[in-house]
Amino acid sequence: MKRKAFNWTLPSEIESRLGDTSYGRQRAILGGDHLLIVLHLVPAPGETEREALVILRKPDGRFLANGFEGGDHQLRKLLSDYRARFEQLDSMYDAANTPDALFALLEQLVPVNRASTHLADALQSARDLVKEDRFLIAVRDEAYEVSRSFDLLVADARLKLDYRMAKDAELQSMQGARLAAAQHKLNVLAACTLPVTALAGILGMNIAHGLEDRSPLVFWVVLVLGFLIGFAVKAWVVARSTKS
Repeated sequence: MKRKAFNWTLPSEIESRLGDTSYGRQRAILGGDHLLIVLHLVPAPGETEREALVILRKPDGRFLANGFEGGDHQLRKLLSDYRARFEQLDSMYDAANTPDALFALLEQLVPVNRASTHLADALQSARDLVKEDRFLIAVRDEAYEVSRSFDLLVADARLKLDYRMAKDAELQSMQGARLAAAQHKLNVLAACTLPVTALAGILGMNIAHGLEDRSPLVFWVVLVLGFLIGFAVKAWVVARSTKS
């Protein structure tokens, strides 16, 4: 794709630093008393290619934007668009209360934050190249404030995401501990009752075992014996659980 041509003639010092396919990254180039500032529009969600806003400062101090007059107004509009995008993302941050929502926010926020940082760097370079221009100083300061706002929002979103994930992990850990405690109680209960249940099942079988006509004392002996075995099994289960 060939680099878009605008209605102006650039000095050879600037043309030699531009590629044929695009204007490239956000930056400032000085040549022949002309200052070219390559800036990017606010990235749209899911957008991979960046659309450029190319500002040309003429030697007489006039600003052009993409070949037309009013470059100073277009530059201020660009900063206003970044501020409006910040307000949208800040509202998303206030409403995001789950890790999924916060991750979706960061997916949109990080590219815009990166673009705003490069925007501020490019305007800082432009101000360094043309130190006497008060307009460049003003927009440089405004771009820095916009970039810092995005930096803080990214930091807050990441902190909030880390907190939500930590809270979810803590909740899952507590639920796991409760399930383990409940399982332990069931194991202890089963250890106490299993021997008695087994003996009852064996003695209740419809086969002759020689104890049908015995004294009722035999029943109590078997019952007590079953509970003793059960308590012994319980002690073994508790000891194994403590060691593990």
